[in-house]
Amino acid sequence: MSTEQKIMQMQEKRVSLQLGGGQDRIEKQHKSGKLTARERIEKLVDPGSFVEIDGFVTHRCTDFAMDKESAPADGVVTGYATIDNRPVYLYSQDFTVKGGSLGEMHAKKITKVMDMAMKMGCPIICINDSGGARIQEGIDSLSGYGEIFYRNTLASGVIPQISVILGPCAGGAVYSPALTDFIFMVDNISKMFITGPQVVQAATGEKVTDEELGGPQTHCRVSGVAHFKYSSEDECFSGIRTLLSYLPQNNLEDTLIYDTNDDLNRLEPILNSIIPDNPNKSYDVKEIIRLIADNGEFLEIQSLFAQNIVIGFARLNGKSVGIVANQPKVKAGALDIDASDKAARFIRFCDCFNIPIVTLTDVPAFLPGVDQEHNGIIRHGAKLLYAYSEATVPKINIVLRKAYGGAYIAMSSKHLGTDLVYAWPTAEIAVMGPEGAANIIFRKEIEQTEDPVSKRQEKIQEYRDRFSNPYVAASRGYIDDIIEPEATRSRLISALEMLQSKRENRPPKKHGNIPV
Repeated sequence: MSTEQKIMQMQEKRVSLQLGGGQDRIEKQHKSGKLTARERIEKLVDPGSFVEIDGFVTHRCTDFAMDKESAPADGVVTGYATIDNRPVYLYSQDFTVKGGSLGEMHAKKITKVMDMAMKMGCPIICINDSGGARIQEGIDSLSGYGEIFYRNTLASGVIPQISVILGPCAGGAVYSPALTDFIFMVDNISKMFITGPQVVQAATGEKVTDEELGGPQTHCRVSGVAHFKYSSEDECFSGIRTLLSYLPQNNLEDTLIYDTNDDLNRLEPILNSIIPDNPNKSYDVKEIIRLIADNGEFLEIQSLFAQNIVIGFARLNGKSVGIVANQPKVKAGALDIDASDKAARFIRFCDCFNIPIVTLTDVPAFLPGVDQEHNGIIRHGAKLLYAYSEATVPKINIVLRKAYGGAYIAMSSKHLGTDLVYAWPTAEIAVMGPEGAANIIFRKEIEQTEDPVSKRQEKIQEYRDRFSNPYVAASRGYIDDIIEPEATRSRLISALEMLQSKRENRPPKKHGNIPV
């Protein structure tokens, strides 16, 4: 056989690989509303940038007549590419080849590309569309999952890891996405669960659909497992590209600095009146975030889950920052179990990847209630305290309004090592709200008066005038400055510039023991 013939043979084999499980299965994939593994990669990355690795790998199983069955690329496409001209590594499971099931060589392909991503210091994107473990390969399949989980853990905090659920993801397979930093899901396509509806019904008698048990709405709103939900695969890929624009390549690099035409000294007079005069009235903290961010752009994360706290990425003078903000519109902005978990994990991500943290505080308390106590609000709230205390990136807090009790401490207070704490004149910083404080401090005086209702209101106002303001905290140095709301953007940018060279060490140790 001549060299030319060998080249033609190689090209024919490569064309065959491109077809995955064959045209019939590709059409079936399309009819179910899903793209193929290779189509997904092409949609996500810069045009023509994808380079495949291990395309000719296939299984070596001989049990259950597997030696007579082919599995092009062993059901997963792996390689590297660029997104917005920045290198990434990725894999995409091919449901047209044995349902994208994971066997020995399938797993080896994935672990190889994960190892390469770590060596090169590049993000890894994991596109999941799989029926689960390849049963014919038995323990080798389980071994493969374990090897992937191990690498997810090693990569955590070193390179950004993004999971995209574009089909079923069940059983042990769900733990790789759970170990990554961000999970993307798409309506009517994505499913995640440890045990499917049939097993649940057999075990507990509960009847539930795939969608109810593990669809995007469930995991984005109820469980908090997923971070983003989209209505189509195209929108999902656009969302991934946007997220990556806020992130560094790895933990040793800084985020990109984008050119911005948004004036760094821009004043926003509307902020001077955004806080209602009535302390019991709510407002939307997202309006404040957009008014201070470059061009009003804010990428919210987990927007449907624990809505009493808002997290996400913005830019200030072209540089990425992580935003954590209480949301007075939901549960008055009180911290509960889910909000604590949501914020703590995001804070730790920002700290891993050198992204400064800006906190906007308006918190009346940790949410009271038997349910919260019995489900461990103490332990979950401690995660938030731990995350802020542990973080060594620049930390800036602005107290917008309420900052009471233990929740005041937990929301990036000076006492947890926050570098700069500012307050608006509307800030109320105290051990508790005026109503509760007056009931305790002036109880006897109120009870002994002829008009307890009027007396109580008088004492509430007295407490508010004396303590529900930022000046007592500022006099102790717990607040670095009281600023005009309209100047918030310029003060934040100035502070971030000053904190750019921050260096802070922690006691040497193997690792801390966060109260998980």
